[in-house]
Amino acid sequence: MPRYALKIEYHGQPFVGWQRQADQPSVQGAIEGALAKLEPGPHTIAAAGRTDAGVHALAQVAHCTLFQDWDPFRLSEALNFHLKPAPIAIVAAALVSDGWHARFSAVERRYLFRILMRRAPATHLAGLVWRVGHDLDTIAMQKGADRLIGNHDFTTFRSSICQAASPVKTLDELRVERVQTQWGPETHFHVRARSFLHNQVRSFVGTLERVGAGAWTPDDVTKALKACSRNACGPVCPPQGLYLAGVTYPEGPF
Repeated sequence: MPRYALKIEYHGQPFVGWQRQADQPSVQGAIEGALAKLEPGPHTIAAAGRTDAGVHALAQVAHCTLFQDWDPFRLSEALNFHLKPAPIAIVAAALVSDGWHARFSAVERRYLFRILMRRAPATHLAGLVWRVGHDLDTIAMQKGADRLIGNHDFTTFRSSICQAASPVKTLDELRVERVQTQWGPETHFHVRARSFLHNQVRSFVGTLERVGAGAWTPDDVTKALKACSRNACGPVCPPQGLYLAGVTYPEGPF
């Protein structure tokens, strides 16, 4: 049975998240439903990571196993047809080996978070950014972010319902930049690691926003990290503005 990797883009606002849930719209459920239109199901697909409700993806990766040999391009086109009108697109498909796994074969995940800094409500970017009504000090936020890079016990920045076996992770990049857009200034957070804890990126961003607003200092970030207590974390930011930006594999597959 041939196995296919899928590169997936989606707008997370209408969904309860990636993971299939009974009687609620999910990204996984929509794609599995589209697969059932091509071959009798049920189908179960596995993804590189499970995004929460309202979180978007620029390049989520999943894999599926089918009975029929499909040309990858035809498979992506057929799935996109049956996914309409859901805001999900199969950007690419590729034939992979039987042992290839979207989650376990991945060696790196990358996330992007966008904060729009303006007092006026977001209209065209509604649901795509976290809007704050004040300016943020990018330099101070980067100094705070630097305290988090490396191998640490990230208990402070871990959801209480996180199912990871250990809170110890290695954060390879947490880069903060100011970007001027036609809608106003934005702060972008570029985050990179092999794997993440539940709500880890949103906990980082919510804490660093307090640094950018002047309510915290970079030293406060260090204190929060060393506390290894969820109570020491800053406010967890909303899901709007968070994107799974990419997944890296040793070879390809796209």
